[in-house]
Amino acid sequence: MQKLFSTLLLKLVLACLLLWGGAAAASDFVVIVSAKSPVTALRAEQVAAIFLSQTGHFPGGEEATALDLPFGSPLRDAFYSKVAARTPALMKAYWTKMVFTGRAQPPRELPNSAAVRKMVADNPAMIAYIDRSALDASVKAIQVTP
Repeated sequence: MQKLFSTLLLKLVLACLLLWGGAAAASDFVVIVSAKSPVTALRAEQVAAIFLSQTGHFPGGEEATALDLPFGSPLRDAFYSKVAARTPALMKAYWTKMVFTGRAQPPRELPNSAAVRKMVADNPAMIAYIDRSALDASVKAIQVTP
């Protein structure tokens, strides 16, 4: 009986570690702008304001256009949780209200980090988040402070 309990406990611990490790990997994102952009750092509320269509400009006055990963993406969920303190359900409700009232449209969605990186690299007005492993010299990761 004790051996069965030990085996079950070990399996439970391993399952928890795998889930926790997957969640940590899913939240390993960086906020990026084009390597040509003068932006190097933003506060989290400035990033959130751009992604929530509350502003269309960087603090220096330059145009800012946000790009998103697909709804349901673990990276997207981690980004909005950390930067805007909103769950996927809250984000869905927010955009439903904004679109219904005609006040704003959600950011354009691209299928993956590579597609997002390519579009941001070509346009200094864009800002996005990608998986850290997709980072290259065509874009720069900006510092996001609380």
